Amino acid sequence: MDAQIDTARFRVEGMDCASCAAKVDTAARRIAGVEDVSVSVMNGTMTIKHRPGADLQEIVTKVGNLGYPTRPLRSSEATPSSAIHSGDDQIHDDREPDENLPWWKTRKALLTLACGAALLTAYLLGRVQPEIGHWSFLIALLVGLIPIGRRAVAGAMAGSPFSIETLMSIAAIGAVFIGDTEEAAMVVLLFLVGELLEGVAASSARASIKGLANLVPKTALLVEGDTVRDVPAADLALKAIVMVRPGDRIPADGEIVEGSSAIDEAPVTGESVPKSKGRGDLVFAGTINTDAVIRIRVTAQAADNTIARVIALVEEAQESKAPTERFIDQFSKIYTPAVLVVGALVAVVPPMLLGQDWGEWIYKGLAILLIGCPCALVISTPAAVAAALSAGARRGLLLKGGAVLEHLRTVTVVAMDKTGTLTEGRPKVTDIIGVGRSEAKVLSMAAALEMGSSHPLALAILARAQVDRAPIPPAFDMKAVPGKGVMGSVGGEAIFLASLTAAMEKAAISGDLQTWIDAFNDAGKTVSVLLVDDAVTGVFAIRDEPRPDAKGGVDALRKAGVSTVMLTGDNQRTAAAIGDALGMEVRAGLLPEDKQRIVRKLQAEGEVVAKIGDGINDAPALAAADIGIAMGGGTDVALETADAAILHGRVTDIADMIGLSKATMANIGQNITIALGLKAVFLVTTVIGITGLWPAILADTGATVLVTLNAIRLLGWRGTT
Repeated sequence: MDAQIDTARFRVEGMDCASCAAKVDTAARRIAGVEDVSVSVMNGTMTIKHRPGADLQEIVTKVGNLGYPTRPLRSSEATPSSAIHSGDDQIHDDREPDENLPWWKTRKALLTLACGAALLTAYLLGRVQPEIGHWSFLIALLVGLIPIGRRAVAGAMAGSPFSIETLMSIAAIGAVFIGDTEEAAMVVLLFLVGELLEGVAASSARASIKGLANLVPKTALLVEGDTVRDVPAADLALKAIVMVRPGDRIPADGEIVEGSSAIDEAPVTGESVPKSKGRGDLVFAGTINTDAVIRIRVTAQAADNTIARVIALVEEAQESKAPTERFIDQFSKIYTPAVLVVGALVAVVPPMLLGQDWGEWIYKGLAILLIGCPCALVISTPAAVAAALSAGARRGLLLKGGAVLEHLRTVTVVAMDKTGTLTEGRPKVTDIIGVGRSEAKVLSMAAALEMGSSHPLALAILARAQVDRAPIPPAFDMKAVPGKGVMGSVGGEAIFLASLTAAMEKAAISGDLQTWIDAFNDAGKTVSVLLVDDAVTGVFAIRDEPRPDAKGGVDALRKAGVSTVMLTGDNQRTAAAIGDALGMEVRAGLLPEDKQRIVRKLQAEGEVVAKIGDGINDAPALAAADIGIAMGGGTDVALETADAAILHGRVTDIADMIGLSKATMANIGQNITIALGLKAVFLVTTVIGITGLWPAILADTGATVLVTLNAIRLLGWRGTT
């Protein structure tokens, strides 16, 4: 039977592109006992699945020899689920990690500065004593080339012989042999500068998602009876009561149990206007309490709060390769050896067959090796995807991988659930009519009867009373009448809050009132009638209202060329009323299997379907759709089944998610054009003798930096709303 498999996670510094990850992956897989390896460039991590007894120190050594300092993740750096579970002793490294240092103090920066200083010294010595100029430049060259050469040898021994370091080492050594030591030293310096710039750019992208984790405060004010004390936010238990002062960040996901305040959710959702929240409302870790002291009951521990889930999903998504990225990875495996062959042919064929000068064509062949480095091409897709996933996450848009991000731009039909997706998912009192009494009085009497009830219609009436600040008198002798309503005594009067049918059995309804009631019914609203001593005293119209941005969201999809359809289990009349208001096609009275059938029918007609839903009944259709998107918090089943999630329930975010996909693919196209275009231009100019080694290395490192910077532009994406 299979042996036990343990998991270990490592911090790997210095990875800037997918080719770096490929070298790390290859080296780790060659270690005895390693079963599987997963490397994330953007997170700077490596996850190893291994058999007991695997030598974790050898992994650290072998990967470190490639130029990527490696150490096990400490428990303080990883979530409980990602901590190292291994029987081996911990491996300690007391060096300050590069990720905690300013860029100019990192290993790459120090090596670049040393090489630059050596080159400047060589130049000055050459001016003073020209006879030692060659040797001083050779020493300057070795300052930078020895670390590069060591990485090339280590990479070749670890299974990656065709690396950028190999190409650079061959080109630099070849330049020395043909007498271009000064130029070789400058090329090595430019290569190191390029690597440093790549690292700085990649760190900027990495910092975006790390910024999410920093939103959650380190400490919280725990309420225990009459005392309040500071505790680490990570230690808060479920159902703990926490006090949050004005101006403080909320330390955990929770429910307000005391007080009300305006909550600034901009750090998490991007919403610029604070939301008023009170008792019973949910709040997210990392958001800011602006107005008054509130107390919240913790509903999720630190490892499971909204921000932690966002970070975990983004990390998983960044490790999942997009189709374009997989194609380029395969292409680069052929491309790099081919560059070596082409460089060799350029260096050898013209002198041998055409009698050309050996020195000139060897020089050109070496330049082609530098031009052909695949870094810019390899990083063109993952850099853009990682930046897009991070930008989306900051707005509450979660996508489970690059494949989903690529595919979204092709969506032609968006099928949406009604309740909880297009609507708030909570009935609201939309209209109150008083008969012989004021609306406020009618609302107070109805709220008195509904106190303590958890029925959705009761909650709607109580919520309206709270908003209108209607006084709620005590009620006595309350009794539920199954299927009809609730009755009791308020202020000495017998009152009955009844369904329309039950009310009509006890009292006559005037023609004018019936006209109003018919209009409410036509609008898909539920009507309740308040009777006092068997006489009609008030009418309530209640409906689950569309989200404030539902109309704008549907219109945004239409402008993007995407059609919409509502798939709901609700009745036709109510669904049609909502659909007409939003301007979308309606399919009502559907069971879960009906929704799935309609999705498959649309696909059979050639449509690319995205299904939006928030409940268990949406799971079959979410799974069947080309792209399944869970709305709002959603149920765990919906989130597990879906390919993406819209955390904050904005309908406009659907169009934004598709827009993010289109922006990302446009960015990838630009990156590939930059990477291949610059190489093509310099390949031609090198062969015809216009450019040499210096422009060649600039073509490579310059293209890589341009591609990375272009991808990082996506971090500034804010959507259209």
